[in-house]
Amino acid sequence: MKSDKDLNQELEQETAQETSCKQDQQKDNDNRDLKHQRRHRGLRRDDSKEQVQQLGEKLAELNDKYLRTVAEYENYRKRTTLEKAELVMSGGKDILRVVLPTIDDLERALQAMTDENAREGVTMICNKLLNALAQKGLKPMEAKGEKFDESLHEAVTQIPASADYPKGTVVDVVEKGYFLNDKVLRYAKVVVAV
Repeated sequence: MKSDKDLNQELEQETAQETSCKQDQQKDNDNRDLKHQRRHRGLRRDDSKEQVQQLGEKLAELNDKYLRTVAEYENYRKRTTLEKAELVMSGGKDILRVVLPTIDDLERALQAMTDENAREGVTMICNKLLNALAQKGLKPMEAKGEKFDESLHEAVTQIPASADYPKGTVVDVVEKGYFLNDKVLRYAKVVVAV
């Protein structure tokens, strides 16, 4: 029979052999992994190049979307600002269209008046009204003697041209036209020489 000492030595030898065996197996596994990594390293480089290219394309696409969104927002902001300004500038357009026939009546009444005192009073009132409306952007259109312009005038009658009024000239104004903030509010109704 073996003594305890011999048994301990055998046990230690067996443990050392097993440990050595396990270390050898681990080294073999590590070597296999290393060889595998070396073999596939080229593939990983290609994969990473493809990933970089894909990420670059994705970045370019997202950057393009971002720039388009910013541009759309800027256009929207400018458009709404212009619309608001235009709304403010022409806000009283409908009311002024209703008031213009009254102004026409006042001017006709002034032409027909014979009493100087009454005429002077009505002239003051008419001028006060016209000045108040001018502050809001209303401006009368001068048409008599001007060249006929279809974007400003509406021809209601035509007469033969003469030396005083050549062809295409406005001879008389039947109804005065008006601008509101440099846009036509009412076209002038005119008589044109043809």
